[in-house]
Amino acid sequence: MRMKKGDTVVVIAGKDKSKVGKVLQVLPKVNRVIVEGVNMVTKHQKPNPRTQQGGIIRHEAPIHASNVMFFEKKANQGVRVGYKLLQNGEKVRVSKKTGEVLD
Repeated sequence: MRMKKGDTVVVIAGKDKSKVGKVLQVLPKVNRVIVEGVNMVTKHQKPNPRTQQGGIIRHEAPIHASNVMFFEKKANQGVRVGYKLLQNGEKVRVSKKTGEVLD
C-alpha cells in the first residue's frame, strides 16, 4: 500500500468526495484505510461495566484505499505516489507531479 499512518489524504470517490483528512490506521490485508473525519457511521451502544456509558456513538469506518489519494500541500491537490531508489539503496516514496520525496 502506498499510504502510511499519519499521511494526509484527499477522498476522490464516494459520499465524502473532496474531504481532506489524516490517515489514522492502515488495514493492508483488506486494502482499506481509516481517515479522520471521513465515512462517519453511528453505532448504538449499550452501557456496560467497561465503558460505563451508552448512547449513540459516531466513529470513522474504513474506506477502500483506491478511493483516497495522497494530498500534497505544495500542489494543494491529490497526487499520485511512485517509488524511487536513492544512491544509498534506500527506497522512498515520491510525488509523480512534482518529483519531490514524500518520506
